[in-house]
Amino acid sequence: MNKPAQLMETLVQSSSNHSDVPNANRGFESINRGYNSVFQPNRLSLGLVVPIESYPHGPVPSMSRHIERVQLAEALGFRAVWLRDIPFNVPSFGDVGQIYDPFVYLGLLAGQTRDIALGTASIVLPLRHPAHVAKAAASADVLSGGRLILGVASGDRPDEYPALNLGFEYRGQRFRESFEYIRRMWADAACFENAYGSPGGGMDMLPKPTSGKLPLLITGASQQDPDWLANNGEGWMTYPRNAAVQARIIGEWRSRIEAAGLPDKPAMQSLYIDLVDNPDAPPSPIHLGFRSGINHLRAYLQSLQKIGINHVAINLRLNQMDTEQTMRLIAGELLAEFPRTES
Repeated sequence: MNKPAQLMETLVQSSSNHSDVPNANRGFESINRGYNSVFQPNRLSLGLVVPIESYPHGPVPSMSRHIERVQLAEALGFRAVWLRDIPFNVPSFGDVGQIYDPFVYLGLLAGQTRDIALGTASIVLPLRHPAHVAKAAASADVLSGGRLILGVASGDRPDEYPALNLGFEYRGQRFRESFEYIRRMWADAACFENAYGSPGGGMDMLPKPTSGKLPLLITGASQQDPDWLANNGEGWMTYPRNAAVQARIIGEWRSRIEAAGLPDKPAMQSLYIDLVDNPDAPPSPIHLGFRSGINHLRAYLQSLQKIGINHVAINLRLNQMDTEQTMRLIAGELLAEFPRTES
């Protein structure tokens, strides 16, 4: 999830002056193991963005102990790990994420973990044919025992589109058409017409997701209007902001969901952190997050839970403390404060 760094200028400010998000306790749809574990009303859970390592001085991570750290995240009680879709090493972007194709990597993680949710944040739909996305995502879901959460986006790196002979300016329309295509492919022997193709003739796509569909979470605006965002998807991924601003944005989104007569949906956000040894160290801004002691991180997460954020995907790319020490510190200090309720 990518957005200009200026969003962070207000994130480190006091978050005490905000109002609770309305209608945030009406219950979420039950979809699959991953979605149900990560998202619960009035609860905030924590996950980690992969690769789980620090690489502040260049775009390419070492991928050192990458499987062991995902397994450690699962053992410590983090609810999810999140993979990004970055097909090219774009110099202006400066980050290649986990390097490996997200669907190939999901297959590996499905076989190396048992319970932790496997999320994408996010698959750039206009850059892929939706038939391939639908089949790869359903495959990862089945192979993981129903743990896939499919975050999707329209993409925000213009450099990638010419490489695929695509127009960046059409990504919003392509996103909607791809989104529709993927959803309709969950049906048995789906038959429909779409800009991406016209499945029909009695043929079918296998496998089907474990629960008959996948949870689709939309990232940012994805070039869509607010009502479309509220009416589509099983949740929303957004960017870190000061809690008062975030409360207003999440509240408006949930009000549109309620006005449409739909069940409530979860909201999640990303967050870069750089934890320091002093637990009381005050915050200072970094790219899409802050440097601070554990106590400010605790307070910020508590404020997010209060306003209706249901999950935070923590990114340790800029973190200077030892990675595994940081994971254990967060788990020991914070995971017990955001427990999962029993259904």
